[in-house]
Amino acid sequence: MGLFDAKPKLATVLGKAFRCLGCGNAWFWSREVKLNTTGAELFNMAWANESATGLVCDECGYVHEFAGRNRPQLWKEKEGYPAGAE
Repeated sequence: MGLFDAKPKLATVLGKAFRCLGCGNAWFWSREVKLNTTGAELFNMAWANESATGLVCDECGYVHEFAGRNRPQLWKEKEGYPAGAE
């Protein structure tokens, strides 16, 4: 998938299993998403904008964006969710 990880992963948010808000799927691709502002774009300073973590649903493609300190944690299929997250 180019810029995406090699395989979709499970995700937790604040220690809880996360599911797609569109279809309920549990598998996601992760990527950095720029949070563009008009001012930065106007002065060709888009590189200075904040970033968010984007989780893209492997089933329906819905993009979930997470900004701030509490970013999602990703888990490989072999590892599964951590204890207490399901």
